[in-house]
Amino acid sequence: MGGLHKGHSKLIETAQKTERERAPVVLVSVFVNPLQFSPTEDFNNYPRDLDKDCNLATASGASALWAPSVEDIFPNGPDSHIRVHAPKNLQANLCGVNRKGHFDGVATVMSRLLAIIKPNLVFLGEKDWQQLIIIRHLIKDLGLSIGINTIGTVRDQDGLAYSSRNSLLKAAEREKAILLPQLLKKAYSSSLQKEEVDISKINAELNNNGLRVEYLETVDPFTLQLVKPNKRPCLLATAIKCGETRLIDHTFLIARKPIIAIDGPAGAGKSSVTKAVASKLSLLYLDTGAMYRAVTWLIKKNNISHKDESSIRLIVKDLKIEFQTSQSNDQQVMVNNYNITEEIRSPEITNLVSQIASIGAVREALTAQQRNMGKLGGLIAEGRDIGSSVFPDADVKFYLTASPKERAKRRALDLNNRGFSVLNIQQLEKEILERDMLDSNRKISPLKKAKDSIEVITDGMDIDQVINLLIKLFYTRVPKEVWPKD
Repeated sequence: MGGLHKGHSKLIETAQKTERERAPVVLVSVFVNPLQFSPTEDFNNYPRDLDKDCNLATASGASALWAPSVEDIFPNGPDSHIRVHAPKNLQANLCGVNRKGHFDGVATVMSRLLAIIKPNLVFLGEKDWQQLIIIRHLIKDLGLSIGINTIGTVRDQDGLAYSSRNSLLKAAEREKAILLPQLLKKAYSSSLQKEEVDISKINAELNNNGLRVEYLETVDPFTLQLVKPNKRPCLLATAIKCGETRLIDHTFLIARKPIIAIDGPAGAGKSSVTKAVASKLSLLYLDTGAMYRAVTWLIKKNNISHKDESSIRLIVKDLKIEFQTSQSNDQQVMVNNYNITEEIRSPEITNLVSQIASIGAVREALTAQQRNMGKLGGLIAEGRDIGSSVFPDADVKFYLTASPKERAKRRALDLNNRGFSVLNIQQLEKEILERDMLDSNRKISPLKKAKDSIEVITDGMDIDQVINLLIKLFYTRVPKEVWPKD
């Protein structure tokens, strides 16, 4: 909408660095859309400085800036063009209440823009979260093969979110306005400490300091329906008037850092993908499969029968499994301070681990350890029942799978790389199918896809494609503002 600032610079810089193409063509569009303003709003006074916008876009790495006229976008005027209506449920709260028709204007101009430009990717800021959600629905509902990349809200040194309207604030008004991000930051911190967030107290403090509250609401981040502040995660969003200038801002109230759960059958490439995603997103890698292999190794080492549940219960009672990072940045598996990283990947352990994993005492002990590790969040875990049993409240759940033949090929390659003898592919495929049957039919926590899990079939995909897809899907469920780690 023009009046470009450092928030827009971040969008342009991010687009310019995208890995989709070696030399991406980044187009910046500047258009003050009349359909987004009611008769009483500031269309005529909205900040416009095209020369300044061109200079900022060029300095940020844009290939071109397009500033069409109203006639370019709406030949014969806006009233002669088909209108697109945003879903009523997505504009029933927040800005949609007092800005009737605003998001219909957003949806209409975006559908027109996308039809004219036909981009591969659209880069949007999370500052106007409601608008972002509506545009996501627009692209999905219209069946457009256009990706969306987002960036978190960019703030000035005093904490105020960058906005084109900030230039309309007088110095004294700006001093008042910075109370808003301060209170939102405090609310976010309180949520992480599992403290109550008093919305009425925030509302009163804003009004008492000369900031007129239009709304201050907590909504589900994705349905935008009203929820109570103790429902985590939720979006705490507000619009205020500071003098005559309308400002919006928000934060997210969360109970813990994000958790990703990756389930799927053996040989689907979960471990390699999970390690890489953990590294790129700065998440702790919780290798639950390695934990079950560690118990299997310990039982085998002590010559305990897998049917001797009482002895197994005793041996896992004081079991200490730790993950350590080596100098080469590889994750090492330690059992009672002994490094068993390579030993647990042997064929003997692989063929026995499903039986051990089905023992109630083992699952009980390891699930307790895993949940304890996940109390603060900030981790990614892979296994057979992570999303369905261990972390049913994970923010994002994936079910990673591949055909038995593809998994057999990957298993052969892994064994060869680790120095083990390799059976023929047909035999490996048979063993994989047998293990699938055991994992899927065990009585305790069988292998299954959680109802809210996203299935990813990796046949024909290389590891980088899978990693990039998972990270992209992660950010459709976790805002960059909550976890800006990619």
